[in-house]
Parts: sequence; C-alpha cells; structure tokens
Amino acid sequence: MSPVRGSAWGGAHIVAALGARPVSTSAEGAILLEAMTFTAADAHHLARAIALARDARNHGNHPFGSLLVDGDGRVVLEAANSVLTEHDCTNHAELNLVRLASRRIDAPVLGGHTLYASTEPCAMCAGAIYWSGIGRVVYGLSGAELAGMVEGGEELELKLPCREVFARGGRPIEVSGPHLEAEARAEHEGFWG
Repeated sequence: MSPVRGSAWGGAHIVAALGARPVSTSAEGAILLEAMTFTAADAHHLARAIALARDARNHGNHPFGSLLVDGDGRVVLEAANSVLTEHDCTNHAELNLVRLASRRIDAPVLGGHTLYASTEPCAMCAGAIYWSGIGRVVYGLSGAELAGMVEGGEELELKLPCREVFARGGRPIEVSGPHLEAEARAEHEGFWG
C-alpha cells in the first residue's frame, strides 16, 4: 500500500494516476492506496537489507538493516542497527541511514530514492524517512509479524504502521511490503525470546 494525502484535484484522479486502488481512508481523510510494485531489482536490494540485519545481529545489535538506492538502481548508502553497541535507543537501521543520507543528499534529490528495510520501519523511523524526503520504502517483515515474535511485544510496540505515519504527511511516499517475509523473519528467530 502507498499512502497519498487528498489533493485539490481529487482522490479518484490520484488513484488513476498511480495505477492503484483505494484501500481505506484515515481519520484525517488521507486516502490509503494499494500500489504494491515489487521487481526483481527490489528483491535483490531487499535481500541485501536482510543481510545487513544478519550483520547487525552478528555484531551484537538488534537484527535490522537498511539501504538506500538511487533512481538508477545504484546502492548509495547502507546502515545497520547499532542500538546496543552504541548505547542509543534511536540507532535503528533506518534512522542511521536517514542521518547519513540527510548529510550527503539534498531532500529534493532523495525523493527519487528508495529505502529498503529488512523490517517495516517503526513510527520513529517512518517520521525520519518522511522528513528526509525519501520517496519510496520497500520492507521485508511487517511490524505486526515482528511484534508477534518479540516477547512482550505488545508493550514494546507503537502500534502505528509506517503507512499510517506517511498518510498524515503532506507528500506521498510509496510503500511496498511486506516481501521476502520468510527470509526477513529468519533473522529474528531466536533473538527476542
């Protein structure tokens, strides 16, 4: 699904322009669209994000990884979770990536980039992605699936999917996921329990 906020030219026109279908409407009137494009290149990049999650776990961190790809399909940046080794609860893989990207790439340019995440970005990371200007997100494991794997996940999760965060913003961000769920799930198995 890809969230798109209502516009002056109407939701039906947005749906037709994006080749998507409306799924629901948020409380603020944002139209949530289903536009699940997922290509072979997406699968390749998402597999790399999952490998970065494995690397994070092997280095003593939570198993999350992300990478940024430009409009020509080139990997621009990679980042992994470093919450435990850096003793900073905000060092999620996506936030680490957004920090790097924001220092190196102007926001208007980031609109043509895709962020690949091994797991659905949390509300904090989704906010950072929104503010950075990144235009597309592709993720592996859903936040709901992760919460089911984490002992005490009900208490540790902000129940706010990234699509909902993006839907409340003033610009569209395409979201595609979950994908490669079995591979993404494997990196979390045995870690949280």
